[in-house]
Amino acid sequence: MALPGRISLPKSLRKMTDMTAFDLSPYLVPPGKKVSLAKDFDPRFHDDLASKDSAAGLLAEDIEALVELQAKLYADDAKAVLVIFQAMDAAGKDGAIKHVMSGLNPQGCDVHSFKAPSHHELDHTFLWRHASTAPERGRIGIHNRSHYEEVLVTRVHPEILENQRLPDEPIGDALFRQRYEEINDFERHLVRNGTTVIKFFLNVSKDEQKKRFLERIDQPDKNWKFAMGDVDERQHWDEYQAAYEEVLRHTSTAWAPWHVVPADRKWFTRLVVARVLRQALEDLDLSYPTLDEAALADLATARTRLESE
Repeated sequence: MALPGRISLPKSLRKMTDMTAFDLSPYLVPPGKKVSLAKDFDPRFHDDLASKDSAAGLLAEDIEALVELQAKLYADDAKAVLVIFQAMDAAGKDGAIKHVMSGLNPQGCDVHSFKAPSHHELDHTFLWRHASTAPERGRIGIHNRSHYEEVLVTRVHPEILENQRLPDEPIGDALFRQRYEEINDFERHLVRNGTTVIKFFLNVSKDEQKKRFLERIDQPDKNWKFAMGDVDERQHWDEYQAAYEEVLRHTSTAWAPWHVVPADRKWFTRLVVARVLRQALEDLDLSYPTLDEAALADLATARTRLESE
């Protein structure tokens, strides 16, 4: 069983890998590190876990912990969490969101799935629609695809940029370097203002993607998931892999690092996502609000009145 790239981490990221019995370090991309998805990360990696059954108990524990952590986040109303999912088609983003977030309170969680920008959205900068859907304090926001589409799809299909009515300069690689910088600044702004940014790239292999596409064609209950455009985009596999490598290199930062999650085994993908989220929320040191003396006195008065009825 091949291991993903175990790259040494800067001190600012090591605290995120202290979970006992489950090492998160293989999935982190250190800031500025040039990576090769083919050489450094194995889509079929599943640590020492042999099967879905062996992961079920761990996933249940993590979901239970996330429920309590979300309740504290919501009650405290001081911090927020933004979770970003990026992947090739059929990598399992929807399933990961569904299974890992299954126990969370919908009142404190928002999911946004981003398609091609509308005419109204194109009248704004590429970050506008993502900034406007960033989570409020006390909430968890999930972006299924994100502002990273603007340095991924547009890199593979540069003709898309023609509809964005951009200034004449910069163009080509210079434009993408500028966008990397703008994305990093945007995420740093969120972090500085109390939003934890967690980024997942679900790393599925080309063979596994083909298998899942065929399942969508062969199984009637999955036909609705299939789109001919997905097969068309598959022809650009190598270009997308190169674009993702550039994104990981230039936008994995100390304040918002990328996690490359093996995606060929859905059960393991969900476990890694859940464990990273749990660790991130535990690092926030959340607690329920403490009432001041006046509020405690009100509680005592309320108790007396209720008991006297």
